[in-house]
Amino acid sequence: MKYLCLIYEDEKAWQGMSKAEMEKGLGEYRVFGDSIRQSGQYVGGNALQPTNTATSVRVRNGKISTSDGPYVETKEQLGGYYLINAKDMKDAVQVAARIPGAKHGTVEVRPIMEFQQP
Repeated sequence: MKYLCLIYEDEKAWQGMSKAEMEKGLGEYRVFGDSIRQSGQYVGGNALQPTNTATSVRVRNGKISTSDGPYVETKEQLGGYYLINAKDMKDAVQVAARIPGAKHGTVEVRPIMEFQQP
């Protein structure tokens, strides 16, 4: 079964890091990514650009409206994700707990709905 692990962190914390701290943090993500690739659990994943690059889109009564940034202000922002294979939610939570961002942010784990193609 596939699970999406959404990584929420305070993006300002990354911006305030020294080069050495950033390299250490990115290294932890590389080690984690390598480990789930080797185990066959990796399906995909990416980091996201900061929230100031985002645009929120809404359609009301057929009219498109956009606004800069995310819809709501929060302490933690969606910074990236991993799409993984796991045997069940318990297994997916164990994988998510190894994501470096779980140590200082939040990782939301959600099962993927897989629709049958006609």
